[in-house]
Amino acid sequence: MSNLLELSGIEKRFGAIHALQGVDLRLEAGEVLGLLGDNGAGKSTLMKVVSGAYQPDKGEYWLDGERVSFRSPQDARSRQLEMVYQDLALCDTLDVAQNIFLGREPKQTLAGLSFIDHQKLHEEAEKVLERLHINVPSTRVKVKHLSGGQRQAIAIGRALTFSPKVLILDEPTAALAVKEVGEVLDLIRNLRNEGVGIILISHRLQDVMAVSDRIMVMYEGRNVAERQSNETNLQEIIELIVQA
Repeated sequence: MSNLLELSGIEKRFGAIHALQGVDLRLEAGEVLGLLGDNGAGKSTLMKVVSGAYQPDKGEYWLDGERVSFRSPQDARSRQLEMVYQDLALCDTLDVAQNIFLGREPKQTLAGLSFIDHQKLHEEAEKVLERLHINVPSTRVKVKHLSGGQRQAIAIGRALTFSPKVLILDEPTAALAVKEVGEVLDLIRNLRNEGVGIILISHRLQDVMAVSDRIMVMYEGRNVAERQSNETNLQEIIELIVQA
């Protein structure tokens, strides 16, 4: 199977700091890649390169078999690549539907003036929630009243409205209760089954092992190991992360 996304020899410097040192990465459609490493390993910098927030100093970036060069996250989004950051960037004072379609609300015209079509907004939001099996009391409830797992699901749902082929999730299960973790992991599995390529960054190793197909470990700006998830164990992964 050909790679959906492929990075080769990616390097990134910040002054004297060599943050990425010739990193390679590959991702197939319908695959969950767990990206692991201790703090400072280079995971976040690499994902910012992938998502267009940073431009690499060296290396090649291929998406769907075409070499690309993103100058911004908007460039990446135009090529169906989305990243959901740990802070989620949700607006607590807006409801579920407004958060899902923030800035892209469906409009209707009346007497030459354009207004948000609230009925269609909530109908479309309900379709997103139904597709992803996300349970919330209503699309009209304000996000500030939702649980951590529900908020995470809404952030992922918003990203999915851009129909990404590649989805990057940064610590999606951090600080969630056990039941909520299970719901988010189920959501990741559903997206994988739809053919979305997912890069999962997490310090919760058990969650990564539970949902990933393959694991890539980074250490001091380099990718130092790859393992099929069903051919390794937590002890080996921990040793790779700390380079024991």
